[in-house]
Amino acid sequence: MQIFRRLTRDRRPTDFADFEAPIRAELFSAERLEQHAQSLAAAQTVTRNPADERALVPRVRENGRVLHEAHTLIGNAARQRLTITPAAEWLLDNFHVVEDQLRDIREHLPAGYYRLLPKLADGPLRGYPRVYGLAWAIVAHTDSRFDPHWLIRFVHAYQCVQPLTIGELWAVPISLRIVMVENLRRLAVRIVGAQMARQGADKFVDELQTDTARDRRT
Repeated sequence: MQIFRRLTRDRRPTDFADFEAPIRAELFSAERLEQHAQSLAAAQTVTRNPADERALVPRVRENGRVLHEAHTLIGNAARQRLTITPAAEWLLDNFHVVEDQLRDIREHLPAGYYRLLPKLADGPLRGYPRVYGLAWAIVAHTDSRFDPHWLIRFVHAYQCVQPLTIGELWAVPISLRIVMVENLRRLAVRIVGAQMARQGADKFVDELQTDTARDRRT
């Protein structure tokens, strides 16, 4: 555990014990996902008040910072030959993909474009783009398993009830990236938090065994 703490000593550390639930809900079939898209389209309302808008970019930046920190911590644990989980190994081996996604988000979501996207008037994602809410629902009800055919069916079903703007349709791919990065950040925090807990438990057992051996000698 000292390895993880030492690396974050000189900067604002992430509290890896503070877990947020992954973006995950009941898994839907393609047909059920279409029904959900129509229900969502009927339920979602758009705000006309610019003051209600919430910025996504700061959260994306924060997600990138946390993911970089998690990657560094896992990498250092691996170099110290500590046991890491398959999920941690995946993040270590595929972090270049994560960096590519973060770079794409920064490049393809300029402030002017973001301001034009209709924002949700209520609900847990109030103030965020409506298309972001769509992406959130797709990720949650497919457990992040991306299928382009299901995506097309979902968007088509949504538009049968509530048409999206051209800007929103263009924003579907980038919104999916943002939600996926958000979900990966939540999972990464859990991965590192579990690693820290295991190291803390191992250290406790080692100290207990040392104390027991010392007591026997005396």
